[in-house]
Amino acid sequence: MEVVILAVLILVFLETTFILVEHSFKNFARRSRRKVFIDTSALMDGRILNVAKTHFLGHELVISRSVLRELQLLADGKDNDRRNRARFGLDVASELQNVDDLKVSIYQDALGKGDYVDDRLIELAKKTDGYICTTDYNLNKVATTEGVTVLNINELALVMKNQYLPGERVRVKVTGTGNNQSQGVGHLQDGTMVIVENAATRVNTEIDVDILRYIQTSAGRMVFAKVSAHQSNKKPKRKKK
Repeated sequence: MEVVILAVLILVFLETTFILVEHSFKNFARRSRRKVFIDTSALMDGRILNVAKTHFLGHELVISRSVLRELQLLADGKDNDRRNRARFGLDVASELQNVDDLKVSIYQDALGKGDYVDDRLIELAKKTDGYICTTDYNLNKVATTEGVTVLNINELALVMKNQYLPGERVRVKVTGTGNNQSQGVGHLQDGTMVIVENAATRVNTEIDVDILRYIQTSAGRMVFAKVSAHQSNKKPKRKKK
C-alpha cells in the first residue's frame, strides 16, 4: 500500500513539474518573440522587406488594418508622388507575407472618428508590450517618449553605412601579402581587410593608404587601397638585425 501511495505521489510531482516548466517556457517564448507593428512610412520606404529577408527580425511582424487603410487612401489620392509610394507600400505589405520563416499577421483594427494611425500604433504596442517599426521622425520621438521601443530603419541604415569612403586616407599596418604578389594585406581597427596595391614590400610596417573602393559581401567587408602619394616614394624601414 505504501509503495502505491509513493508511486502516485511521484507521478503527481512529475506532472506538476512538467506543467510548471512548460508554463515557464511559454512565458519566456512570449517575452522573447514580441510583436513589431509596422507603420505606413516603413512600408512606403520598402527597406523593411530587405531586412526581413535576411531573417534578422526574430519577432512577429504585424500590419494593422488602419495602416493598410491609410495606404489605400493615399494610393487613391491626387498627389502623384504619394500615390506611387503608397502603391509600392501595399506591394511591400503583400510581399512581406511571402517571406519564408517570417510570421506576418494582419491586425483587424478600426479607427474611430478623429483617431490617428500613429496614436493607434502606440496604443497597440503598449497593450502587447511590442515594438514599432517606422522611418517617421515624429512618431519615433513620440513613441520613445511614451516608453515604446522603436525600430527605426533610418537609424539601422546609419549604423550600417560605409565607415570609409573612396579618397579617404587611413593608416594601416601591412601584415602580409595578397593573392597578387604585389599586394599587401592589412586590417582596419574594426577588422575590415584592406588590400593595398604595390605594398608587398612593406610587410610589418605601418603606412598611410588612400581608399579606392569599398566592397560589402555576405562574407564580410573588404577595402581596396593604394599607398598614399606622400610616402609612395619612401623606402620602407627595415628592422635592424
